[in-house]
Amino acid sequence: MRAAPALIASDVDGTLLDDDDTVSARTRAAVLAALDGGARFILATGRPPRWIRPVVDELGFAPMAVCANGAVLYDPATDRVLAARTLSPDALVKLADLVARALPGAGLAVERIGERAHDAATPQFVSSPGYHHAWLNPDNTEVSLADLLSAPAVKLLVGMPGARSADMAAELARHGTEAEVTYSTDRGLIEVVPPGISKATGIAEITGPLGIADIEVLAFGDMPNDVPMLHRAGHGVAMGNAHPVAIAAADEITAANTDDGLARVLERWWP
Repeated sequence: MRAAPALIASDVDGTLLDDDDTVSARTRAAVLAALDGGARFILATGRPPRWIRPVVDELGFAPMAVCANGAVLYDPATDRVLAARTLSPDALVKLADLVARALPGAGLAVERIGERAHDAATPQFVSSPGYHHAWLNPDNTEVSLADLLSAPAVKLLVGMPGARSADMAAELARHGTEAEVTYSTDRGLIEVVPPGISKATGIAEITGPLGIADIEVLAFGDMPNDVPMLHRAGHGVAMGNAHPVAIAAADEITAANTDDGLARVLERWWP
């Protein structure tokens, strides 16, 4: 990709953020220089909308966000969910049955969505009893399995202490599922979204109306859930700390997220 990209799509954890969950001064300056140069910048993350505000605060502006691995489009500037692709209760029940057969003992959780990042009327992250949290900041509401499966969800999470996420995803795939299965951590967690949904499709929902072609997109990522957008973008960049499958999918490998890898690439166009 020789011409300056029209749109930059960046993963958040392990990519835009360093290991202290901050955006370095160099990376922030590089992103702002790209904006001044006419490029658009969006987030493409597995995070739900309610976890976007800290990223906005670090950046100093509010970019559009593809959340939940492509299932949600969220505008943090207006705190509005613009689009959501959900798994129906019937689909969730079928997936729960599949998980019980393929991964006995695994716990389940779902991400639901409202009209805003924090919807007080509806608990957004609900888990079954005994669900294992892969993150240090769980904000779940524990419910019965029947309740968990009773409403549409943008994402189903399957947790299994001590397991490898890659092995879990492979076993679920072996049993067969039409939904999209991926993972963003190696800590015994896989993420399931509706069929055909990925960060790549979420980005396309933004670029299409803008008349931006895939070849004009520059994408950054570090984990398997980034692979679809790294493949689809005109130029896909894996971080130096990236998972091997993300590295294999990328056109370029930059420095690690702790070494301003994203900034080093942007500075080629916007020094």
